[in-house]
Amino acid sequence: MEFLESMAYMLCQMAPYILLGFLIAGVMHAFVSQRSMSRHLSGSGLAPVVKAAMIGVPLPLCSCGVLPTAIAMHRGGASKAASTSFLIATPQTGADSIAATWSLLGPAFAVIRPVAALITSVFGGWLVGRVDPSRCRTSVSSPDEQSGQCGRSFVKKCGDALRYGFVDLVGSIGGWLIVGLQIAALIAIYVPSEWFTVFSDRPLLAMAVVLVISIPMYVCATGSIPIAMSLMIKGLSPGTALVLLMAGPAANFASYTLISREMGRKAAMTYIASIIVGAVGFGLLVDWLLPRRWFLFSSADGGCCHPGVHTLGWLQVAAGVILALLIVGAIVRNIINNRNTINIEDMEKKITKYQVKGMNCPHCQASVRSAIEKIDGVEAVDVNLGSGIATVEGVHDSASLIAAIESAGFTVVS
Repeated sequence: MEFLESMAYMLCQMAPYILLGFLIAGVMHAFVSQRSMSRHLSGSGLAPVVKAAMIGVPLPLCSCGVLPTAIAMHRGGASKAASTSFLIATPQTGADSIAATWSLLGPAFAVIRPVAALITSVFGGWLVGRVDPSRCRTSVSSPDEQSGQCGRSFVKKCGDALRYGFVDLVGSIGGWLIVGLQIAALIAIYVPSEWFTVFSDRPLLAMAVVLVISIPMYVCATGSIPIAMSLMIKGLSPGTALVLLMAGPAANFASYTLISREMGRKAAMTYIASIIVGAVGFGLLVDWLLPRRWFLFSSADGGCCHPGVHTLGWLQVAAGVILALLIVGAIVRNIINNRNTINIEDMEKKITKYQVKGMNCPHCQASVRSAIEKIDGVEAVDVNLGSGIATVEGVHDSASLIAAIESAGFTVVS
């Protein structure tokens, strides 16, 4: 019971900010076109790198969702340096995670986190540009792509914003948020504080351990917040918590593999190295230069994992219920989608199925569907996120379809 109460308490504390972040994220998605971003990120020098970082910081894309976006931007004309800057900045933070960070970790972390992401991404992009310089590709766009954003009405864009923010984005990070809350509750309840005393006067050792754990695993920017909070309650320093908040969402094996294939091993290794240097550097700066009282949220409120200490307000409870219903709805939709495919007789229409690897969230699913729909002869598409199977109806060229999927950043296996 204490475990469930701890999860519910943290969820309600975060919910008002997360819902606001979802709304902001949806508006950005609906009213800012990817093609216009790519145009601003072409060219050499530091300016495209800084632009990419500033665009990426508020965008609410996780580390799997940002990969196809960044690859499409790179193939649309963005330089390797700008693409790397975008890859580093975007998954570390976003409109939703900044709001959630404020709710659980306080204003200091809410300001430091995006600033650290911005500076680290500019450094990483600049370093890739120095280590692995390359000429930018010429951006080629079809008339449909150029006019797609402008051709929709304001009402349609508002509908797209709500659907993306409260349906697609919830499906993308909802599960990982629940995982993060579960890990945080387990740490708070079952891990004794004495276990972390060995790291109290060894910040570099603590940061190294956090890096070893966080870099290989996948955790979204919002889901990492309750984990970092629980570690601080148990005695780890704010700088060590910041290392988790930066390295966990920004890097994993999947992102390294895809970046290595798309932009080369040298760029991929530089990408990982810049994340490590940036995370540890800002972690040490936080521990050495900033007053510790800025981060004493646990002593002030007894820790979010002890729900009996404070009473939640009606707004927090209502927002928590709404967020929980949205997450449950996303889970139910995913289960239904895993069971349903296009139900048409193969004898009547041409049906082809493709096994796609690399899809981890609804954003990835939408990218694959969009790539397939552009192929001549395709009449209907069903992309199952759970099984990874894309079912395509219509007479089409399989080689062109596979090339389109791979251009979006995914792999088709036979």
